[in-house]
This record gives sequence, structure tokens and C-alpha cells, in this order.
Amino acid sequence: TDFSGALLKGILLGAAALLAPPALAGDPFNALAAVPPLSGLRADTAAPCQPADLGKPLDLAEVVDIALCNNPQTRQGWAGARVQAAQVGVAQAAFLPSVSAGASVNRLRNEATRGGDAYTQRALGVDLSYILFDFGARSASLESARQLFAAASSTRDATVQAVFLAAVQAFFQRQASAAVLEATQQSEKAAQESLNAAEARYRVGSATPADRLQARTAHAQAVLNRIGAEGAVKIAQGTLANVLGADPTRPLSLMPMPPAAPGAVFEADVARLIEEARQRRPDLAAAEAQFRAAQAGVGLAAASHLPTLSLGMGAGRSHLSGQPTWDSANIGLTLTIPIFSGFSTTYKVRAAEAQADVQAARREQVRLQVALDVWNAHANLATATQSVKTAEDLLESATQSERVAAGRYRAGVGNILDLLTAQVALANARQSRIQAGTNWYVSRASLAQAMGALDAGLLTILSPDKP
Repeated sequence: TDFSGALLKGILLGAAALLAPPALAGDPFNALAAVPPLSGLRADTAAPCQPADLGKPLDLAEVVDIALCNNPQTRQGWAGARVQAAQVGVAQAAFLPSVSAGASVNRLRNEATRGGDAYTQRALGVDLSYILFDFGARSASLESARQLFAAASSTRDATVQAVFLAAVQAFFQRQASAAVLEATQQSEKAAQESLNAAEARYRVGSATPADRLQARTAHAQAVLNRIGAEGAVKIAQGTLANVLGADPTRPLSLMPMPPAAPGAVFEADVARLIEEARQRRPDLAAAEAQFRAAQAGVGLAAASHLPTLSLGMGAGRSHLSGQPTWDSANIGLTLTIPIFSGFSTTYKVRAAEAQADVQAARREQVRLQVALDVWNAHANLATATQSVKTAEDLLESATQSERVAAGRYRAGVGNILDLLTAQVALANARQSRIQAGTNWYVSRASLAQAMGALDAGLLTILSPDKP
């Protein structure tokens, strides 16, 4: 009929519009557009992640940028956010009608009606189904998907902060291990000079065999310390390469790092820092979004036992041996009323409510953990700030003491034990100063990470050329 033909034509045109390749290949709901591209520190450029030049000496900002672009953890975070963004699109698609088409070709033989001759039957049909009303089930599903996407985005931000901090830690640990190696080389050189002086005094009879043996022992210990420091440099080098998304065998060179100079003792209102952190921490935001998604899940479970009203439309045409045999078209409303499902809906609602309670408890746990992280990071930074000044005083005193002891021994008025004790104290003071500086750098970054404020602005404080 004319009506069925027009209806079939309209449905086919609608299906063609819905199933067009640009819609399938693109992002019709702009759900994926909500996820920014993978980027490092240069997120404001058109192509933020560029191939890294690992052959040149790297400064702290370059190390962090390379890590954010190349570390697999950041790529996982971005991919996870895109997965949840796509799920938002899936939930939005439930508000649109679904169209399906079917076609069939059959070769038949009927002895009774067609004398046993074979004939061909062809049929084409198109159906449209559209849910008009479902008591909020689709809305609850969409809200859950949006909250889970918000949680995935916050988790991605938390991953970025973690990789950022890991890159900072690896950078300064590599710098510290190199500085410790240089300090052990200086101690080995001083121990060798003391051994030479003890040998010379022993040969002229002004030193005892015990003096020479003590000097040899001290020199051997200095060599052992230098060997251990060389191993620590290799380990720190491998750790840094791993954070940058490279193999440990990849050679890396870094810009020189001056000693930390934090200035005055760090002081701040810890309670204010905790409240600020609770506003900024991405992991707490993720826990909040997961709780809201669980609340939406309760509504979704409750709506599953409520009626749904759907619109259905269909049209079909059949041909028998090239001749049209029938046309059909239909349109109607379907009301589906769940009556009894063996109490499964009841338990689904209870399970969703319990899941919401789980997420509420997890949110509170993260909230408390944020406060503890800020408290510990603040205490560590205050300690590290004071330790830098004390370590500087210790190094200055130990340097002078070793210089006096060495002069007295060479002049023949001091003993080897005083010299070796002073040299050990100097070696320890050097390492204490290096470790104190490294602790300050890392503690400053750790507090920023605990605050949820670890970003490029912090590098102006931690950058080696801006101590």
C-alpha cells in the first residue's frame, strides 16, 4: 500500500541517518571530547607530548614532562577515563530509539500448491523501538555513568600527581647518589693521603705498625664505601629511566643540582592545609564520585521492577518469485509491568544500598587519609628544613676538624686515630648534608602532592637553577 511504502521509506531513511559511518566512527554525544589528550607539563600547546631527547642533560621540568608523557601509568589513567566517557555515551544512547532491519531469501518447494516447482521468496522488514517512559531507570543509569566518569577523571589526575612525584623523587635521588659518590671519592682520596703519610712516618720510625694498619683499614673502608656508592648510582639511574618509561640500560644525564637553600624554618597552619587538601585532592574527589554513582545505582535497581512504556513501529514487504505478495505496517504501544521475579529485584536494591554504604565508608577513609598525609608531609618538611641548616653547620665544623687533624699529623704532633676519626666524621657530614638537601626537595614535593597541588608551578621552587 501507499501508507506502508511511505512508512518503510521513512524508517529506512531514519535508520540510514542513525547508522551513518561518521556517527559510528565519531563522538555524536561529545562524550569522549570531555577527556583531554595525553599531555605533560606543556598542556597548553597543540601537541603537548613530543618525542623526548634523552641524549642531552635534562633538568627537573624536562624529567617530569617526559615521565608524564611516557610513563605507562599515565596512559592507563587516560585510557581508563576514555572508557568511562564512552560508557556515558552508552547511557545517553538509551534515550534514543533503536532501529533494526532484516532481510531473508528462501528457496522453497511445495508439492501441493505449485506442482513441485521450486520458487524463491524474498522478505524485507524494518522495526523501530523507543522507550517512552521507564520511571527514571535510564536517568539513573546515565547519572551513574557520569559519576563513574568523574571518578575516572579524578583517578587519572591522582595518577598524574603520583607519577609527577615519582619523577621528582627519582630525579633528586639520582642527583643525591651522584653527590654521595663524589663525596666517597673525596673520602677515599683523603684516606689514601693518610695512608701515604702513615707509611712515610713508619719508614722513618716515627709511627707504629698499628698506625699503618689503622690507615690501611680506613682506606679499605673508604674504597668499600665508594664501590657501594657506585652501585647506588646505577640503581638510581635505572629507577629514573623506569619512571621516564625507558629501559634501565638507557643512559641519562642530568643538569647539576646545587645544595638546597630552604631559608627560614617552614611554618604553616596544618588545619588550614588539611581543609585545603580535602578540597583539592583528586583521590578524595574520585571517592566522592564513586559514592554518588553508587547512590544512582540504588535508583537504577529500584526502577528495574517498575513498568516501562515503549513505542514500536514496523514495516515489511515480501516477494514471491518476483511478484509482491504482501505489505505490512504496524505501530503500537507496549506496557511492560514486572509482576514477580523471585525477589531478585528486592535483593538487587539491598545490594545497591550496601554498595553505597561501602563507598561512603571508603570516602570517609580517604578523607582521613588525606589529613594524615598532609600532617606527615608537613612534619617531614619542617624537619627537613631545619636539618639542612644543621647539616651545613655540621659539615663546616667537620671540615675544619679534619683540616686541623691532618695538619697536626703531617707535622708529627698528632696521632693517626685523631686523623681517621676526623676523616670519618667529615665523610658522614658530607653525606648528611647531601641527604638533608635531598630530603628537603622531596619533602617539599610530597607536601604539594598531599595537598593535591603538585603542578608545574612547584618546579620554580625545586628547579636546580632556582634553589
